[in-house]
Amino acid sequence: MSQHHIPGWARDAVFYHLYPLGTCGAPRRNDHASPPVPRLGALRPWLEHARDLGATAVLLGPVFESTEHGYDTADYLVVDRRLGELGDLAELCTAARRLGLRVVLDGVFHHVGRQFWAFRDLLQHGEGSRYRHWFSNVRFGGRSPLGDPFVYDAWHGHYTLVKLDVGNPEVRQHLFEVVSTWVRELGIDGLRLDAADSLDRRFQRALSRHCREQHPDLWLMGEVIHGDYRRWVHPRQLHSTTNYELYKGLWSSHVDHNYFELAHSLDRQSGPEGLYRDLRLYTFADNHDVPRVATKLREAGHLRPLYALLLTMPGIPSIYYGSEWGIHGDTGGGHDWDLRPALDLAAVERHPHPRLVEDIRRLIALRHELTALRRGDYRTVHLASEQLVFLRGHPHGSALVAVNSASRPVVVDLDVDELGTSSLRDALAPGEPVEVREGRARVELPPCWARVLVAG
Repeated sequence: MSQHHIPGWARDAVFYHLYPLGTCGAPRRNDHASPPVPRLGALRPWLEHARDLGATAVLLGPVFESTEHGYDTADYLVVDRRLGELGDLAELCTAARRLGLRVVLDGVFHHVGRQFWAFRDLLQHGEGSRYRHWFSNVRFGGRSPLGDPFVYDAWHGHYTLVKLDVGNPEVRQHLFEVVSTWVRELGIDGLRLDAADSLDRRFQRALSRHCREQHPDLWLMGEVIHGDYRRWVHPRQLHSTTNYELYKGLWSSHVDHNYFELAHSLDRQSGPEGLYRDLRLYTFADNHDVPRVATKLREAGHLRPLYALLLTMPGIPSIYYGSEWGIHGDTGGGHDWDLRPALDLAAVERHPHPRLVEDIRRLIALRHELTALRRGDYRTVHLASEQLVFLRGHPHGSALVAVNSASRPVVVDLDVDELGTSSLRDALAPGEPVEVREGRARVELPPCWARVLVAG
């Protein structure tokens, strides 16, 4: 998919990712009986923070009625009572737009929870339920692991997550009407398709057609953990997928002091012969499903070069709420709530790395300033175990990104002839220009940080 197939706003976007049920401190389980509690208003300051950080879009995790974590949907058209009502969500989306933020919602269409209204009808009426064919591979005569008088397909064996039969015309029609309602009532700008790597791709193509009819600039991004991203990203299907390959390379190349791993992935994906050089994949350091990056790293100082890489390498970068202060969080205990904590925005500013958020703000501002960092080609220029220098080439001005994860300053000798200049200036930290002689420059890299060099 060439970049012109992607909605213009998404090509240059920087995302801020919120998980509302966690951020707002909602109860961990929904009793499906209590009156709605309008907690969504607590996200207003986070929207302002995202805007001030430089984000241009916000990804909201599940917000519709569910039993526990949001990915076990009970009703796609009712806001989770632990968060409020549809009017509260509409107001939040309006507030985001007023701040200049696009809004992308989680579309959990592969499976639903056991409290989903059509599945409850199946539980009540059995073979007589008119919704028995809404779910994948329902078979009577046996018992499910949860004791139901029938068996059914579930997401990766988790029987609280019931797989929908998205090939069923009624199911498709319902889901398409849901998307139309979200566009009409909430004015959303895109969808993150949960479990897209398990979701029928014929359905994805049909959904893509429907979305283009509803809103030509509606962006579709799929959660894909493994596989060739080109299977999902093309003009008739999705605009983007999660880039788990670069996610893994970001943290492990720092843990192992091995930038060769990350450089290999960047070359494979975005280099001159890269498989995905024409794609705009969604890049991140962490999210609601994986440990916080500060927990994965062994050296806190590596947060700075890691975010420098995230915000200068190819892709559509995303910051997960709270991680810009280097907070910790790990999986364990049979749940992921430690990855999705309730946070007070005023208090989180006192977390371990208050300087990091300012560094990220500067990097995002530079990304907005330099077209090369958003749309430029990628080429590795210099590589060592703790230093990575790459060129983001663009006709409107190229940028040389030099990252050092060592705890000491390092001097690198670089071939910069391609930039065609007699001096370089550091757009990230203005100071003395770097002299270029016969197409080469000796550049000193500060410890655990980066320089972004442009023609001076």
